[in-house]
Amino acid sequence: MSGRVVSGKQMEEDAVAELSLRPKRLAEYIGQERVKDTLSIFIEAALARGEALDHMLLYGPPGLGKTTLASIIGAEMGVNVRMTSGPAIERPGDLVSILTNLKPGDVLFIDEIHRLSRIVEEVLYPAMEDFAVDIVLGKGPAARSMRLSLPRFTLVGATTRLALLTSPLRDRFGAVFRLEYYDDEAMQEIVTRSAGILGVPILDDGAAEIATRSRGTPRVANRLLKRARDYAEVRADGEIRREVANDAMELLDVDELGLDDVDRKIMLAIVEKFDGGPVGIDTLAAATSEESDTIMDVYEPYLIQLGFLRRTPRGRVITDRAYAHLGLEPPQAGDASQQPSLFEAN
Repeated sequence: MSGRVVSGKQMEEDAVAELSLRPKRLAEYIGQERVKDTLSIFIEAALARGEALDHMLLYGPPGLGKTTLASIIGAEMGVNVRMTSGPAIERPGDLVSILTNLKPGDVLFIDEIHRLSRIVEEVLYPAMEDFAVDIVLGKGPAARSMRLSLPRFTLVGATTRLALLTSPLRDRFGAVFRLEYYDDEAMQEIVTRSAGILGVPILDDGAAEIATRSRGTPRVANRLLKRARDYAEVRADGEIRREVANDAMELLDVDELGLDDVDRKIMLAIVEKFDGGPVGIDTLAAATSEESDTIMDVYEPYLIQLGFLRRTPRGRVITDRAYAHLGLEPPQAGDASQQPSLFEAN
């Protein structure tokens, strides 16, 4: 086995390649056909009228392309995109500074918009509706309010937790799009495209193997592709075939459904420590040493989609399909250990 020294220049080139994996135009964007078709109509209509695009909200699990779509919207409209996130905007003045530096038609992308503080959110209301912000000058009896006009801009918000958005903010978006998990065919197309950009030799069966283990998420697919590339360069001839991809995924402890050790840890914790559930999310987080938000945002949606996990009013419950996947025998119906506790919370 030969080693490889990575220079600073090579690391810089890898970083550039990472950014280049993101599509720049709607025509290059794979999957999410309904969102693409609707978005293309809105963009074409706005361009024909010479107006800024209406405000848009993108929601769905992480890694599905919300940030990429925001960049594409800016490129299609021919305007600049200013990117920030909810946690980064701590004070109303921070948001006012961002808003007053926008140019006509610009796209302001706020990731994790559900994490905006309420006082900051109040500044967004007139900005979104009236394209103006109110600021207070001075203090005490001499204080006075001044309204600053803003150029017409497009706010694109992204969130993994739509339910945490307040109704006043959610209702101010002209369009709301949900991004769904990708099917295996779209994922294979994404893996093949990324491999071409990275210059990685890959066969169709190798791309299919990576695609089926990518949890329907492009971000995961690109990460697994890079690790398969590393494995192929060191342990094989550099070409990613099914056998090479399978060996690389086994080394990463990613099974045929894309479940990793954390997914299995969560399921086994419910089975072994809580008799299959129900168990509250905070209790489950403590038992697995994972953050409750991480479980809810990253792991739980995919487990629910696979039919391995079920949410109930009393907590999370493991299904018979999960028992079968783990190679365990499901409890018999009427087992006393499966009766819900009166004291178990969500």
